[in-house]
Amino acid sequence: MRQKSVVQESDVAKRQVVVVGAGPGGLATAMQLAHAGCDVTVLERRDHVGGRTSAINIDDYRFDCGPTFFLYPRVLSEIFRSLGRQLMSDIPMVRLDPQYRLTFGEGGQLDCTPDMDEMDRQIAKFAPNDVGALRRYMDDNRVKLQKFRPILETPFNSIADLMRPSLLGAAKHLHPFRSLGDELGRYFSDPRLVISFAFQSKYLGMSPFQCPSLFSILSFLEYEHGVWHPIGGCNMVSEKMAEIAESMGVKIRLSESVDSVEMNGKRLTALKTSQGTYTADAFVVNADFADWMSKTIPNKSRRRWSDAKLAEKKYSCSTFMLYLGIDGIYEDLPHHNIHISSDYERNLDEIERQHVLSHDPSFYVQNASVTDSTLAPDGQSAVYVLVPVTHQHKNVDWSVESDRFRELTLDKLSAIGLGDIRDRIRVEHRITPADWENKYAIYRGATFNLAHNLGQMLHKRPHNRFEELDGVYLVGGGTHPGSGLPVIYESSRISSRLLLNDLGLDASFIDEACTCEEEDYSDYETNTPCIPREAVRSS
Repeated sequence: MRQKSVVQESDVAKRQVVVVGAGPGGLATAMQLAHAGCDVTVLERRDHVGGRTSAINIDDYRFDCGPTFFLYPRVLSEIFRSLGRQLMSDIPMVRLDPQYRLTFGEGGQLDCTPDMDEMDRQIAKFAPNDVGALRRYMDDNRVKLQKFRPILETPFNSIADLMRPSLLGAAKHLHPFRSLGDELGRYFSDPRLVISFAFQSKYLGMSPFQCPSLFSILSFLEYEHGVWHPIGGCNMVSEKMAEIAESMGVKIRLSESVDSVEMNGKRLTALKTSQGTYTADAFVVNADFADWMSKTIPNKSRRRWSDAKLAEKKYSCSTFMLYLGIDGIYEDLPHHNIHISSDYERNLDEIERQHVLSHDPSFYVQNASVTDSTLAPDGQSAVYVLVPVTHQHKNVDWSVESDRFRELTLDKLSAIGLGDIRDRIRVEHRITPADWENKYAIYRGATFNLAHNLGQMLHKRPHNRFEELDGVYLVGGGTHPGSGLPVIYESSRISSRLLLNDLGLDASFIDEACTCEEEDYSDYETNTPCIPREAVRSS
């Protein structure tokens, strides 16, 4: 056991911790470790914080670089509470209704809302046999989340951890060997509805027909706990976390990448940058796991995660991105919009198996300016376009395909009413999978990290207390529990507990802030920044 007796901060010099990467997981970890009394330094290779959860600013337009959905606020809310803060006070957010609009290439539209009666009315228009199925799905997944939470909130260091009573008790509810698509097919007979509640596997970068049914809770979380928009974008969450961390004494060093390391046997003892050498009692890695390990840690020091074994792993899809500053505002288009290809299974097969570009891709558009006036000049809007595509593969040369695929993407936007968008573009930025790989240091440009198939989950994912190197802890999408903001924040709690316990420091504040029951956000007025309905009625 690595557990040590807890020591008082006054009894010893502050423990030194270096965090590599100022992404969401790194910032959340830095805050918690600083609160526990550690002397924390964050090394960030780029000139701003946030990683993929950062901003792209072009003239007076502001875009989220990566995540645009803020889901399941409970985890980050509890982290803030453990620091004596209140998430929704520190970071104003809007709960969206509708959460998003789904349009189907084969016909049909669904404005997804947490109002179950309204959902049944919409479902009755094109799938009358499925009316009522959503309520059954919600009831079942409410129980499933309760069983699944202990799995998401604790580390898996070996196969023995699979024998925990919490996991064994949850097994009958999780159906791990059933695909997400098959699981949703138990509730909905119309394939469009199956996709409506399975497409959330995109948060994991996987096809719902390959993704384990464990993740049917993703759609449930949206309907039960809301789809939120932080004012200014998800990047503002990262900005605020960095501000809080610095107020707690954390030193954030921007534009300082790790060039090499010093080792003593299996123990990492120092990180070297162009600015100097950093020694510490512990190191936390929030960089893209496969990219950082393959470029920074000598291959001979990695047996389970050697370069050859990393190359054999399965990786998520990538994304082709357009960030468009638009003249005018599309008032009739909701904040979030997902268009499903007319042949969705073929589209997914082209991404995951054939590794070619689709002629009829699915895509996502964020029209955030209908909600948030801070993102663009008056009368203008910031439009974000994401197309899931294969990760970097020899079949696609983005130096050849980028312009063509941009034109195809703009053509496809007419499916959601944006046929005139070319004439309205005032500024534009583009990111391809090659950019994700080369400019953002993401292995193969796989924006959702290691895939979440059963062979790469729980103890088979890189461990939070990294098993190959002593004194190293992992946070982010490449470790347990996986990809997506809520679970990345959860990884920071898991790794912070482990690190503090290993250093003999008190981690009880983390658990003391956790709630046994799910928080109820239903009392917040939708499409209004964090104002309870009662406050709206009395104003």
